[in-house]
Amino acid sequence: MPSRVDPCLATLVHRPPKGTDWAFEVKWDGYRIAVHIEPHRVRLITRGGYDWTARFPAIAVEALQLGLKSGILDGEAVVLDEKGRSDFGMLQRALGRRPAAHEPGEIILFAFDLLYLDGRDLRRLPLRERRRLLEPIVGGREGAIRLSEEVQAEGEEFLRVACAHGLEGIIAKHGDRPYRSGRTDWWQKITCSRRDSFIIVGYEPSTLPGAVGRLLLAAQKGGRLVYVGGCGTGWSRTESVRLRELLDKIVANEPAVALKRKGAVFTKPLLVAEVEYRASRRREAEASLIQGDQREGGRRVGVQSVASLHLPGCPLRFPMAKSRGSRRTRHARMTPWGQPRRDRLRAARQAGRKPLKLSHRKKSPADRDEN
Repeated sequence: MPSRVDPCLATLVHRPPKGTDWAFEVKWDGYRIAVHIEPHRVRLITRGGYDWTARFPAIAVEALQLGLKSGILDGEAVVLDEKGRSDFGMLQRALGRRPAAHEPGEIILFAFDLLYLDGRDLRRLPLRERRRLLEPIVGGREGAIRLSEEVQAEGEEFLRVACAHGLEGIIAKHGDRPYRSGRTDWWQKITCSRRDSFIIVGYEPSTLPGAVGRLLLAAQKGGRLVYVGGCGTGWSRTESVRLRELLDKIVANEPAVALKRKGAVFTKPLLVAEVEYRASRRREAEASLIQGDQREGGRRVGVQSVASLHLPGCPLRFPMAKSRGSRRTRHARMTPWGQPRRDRLRAARQAGRKPLKLSHRKKSPADRDEN
């Protein structure tokens, strides 16, 4: 049995494939784990090749109870929220040193592939044959190792339902293909994205002179502004410089939210960024708003003459999920501000995206009442 198998990785696509050869699963938001079951021990190996057996004790114990002489299971280690959705932030906290609502013993492995079984290498078999051998081993279990169920449905409909329930997305796998390490079109991932508006309350300067490195964003909660996180991409260098010129004209003496950030430049809450991000980040934003309102209290402000600054494809990083890496997000660029409207629209259509818009709205009665 091999000591390690590099995992098969899914290719990001925008739409689910069609055809009866494709099977669909929920896209879990956790750590990719290969469970190596050997005659006298179990090893849990991460995607990067690290041995994390000690970090997932419940999974290791249950792997020994599967009754296999030897085997390699491919799956995802997750923590489920109260609605049964995988939550990466909860998983990180369960593995961290700080007190958390979930302990390491509550981490579950959803197994979706079987690469090796009792002395036989299964990687050359088609997926449907590997699944046929996997299901009797982990199917029906409700402990620390469970089966990642296949869904028999049209991909578009399954994606719609998954996004409506706040899942991260879906995975499509070709049933006739063998297991191949590395990224392949035989496995495809389709993620759910959300788009919301957040008020810009400042920025962190870029390492490049005169540019913006990261926008600081807030949202209104109970009539107050609460910091929810930052957005560090979605624009070109030229646009970044122009964005900083615009923000430098509305610099504030003190932040509009309860936030201390070394090196940050705080601005008046006059602009709104429309941000696209993954579904799981939406739950983290909601949690961040609740926590921020309780711990920091927020600060009541009157938002005057709010503009709409559309930043398509900008991955939003919330403070409660400190690091996922840019591989989880889609990056897009805005259309340059300096172009005439007709040219911006033409450029946007050619690039397959909406143009950047900057337009002021009139004050609402609520805005005037705050001043």
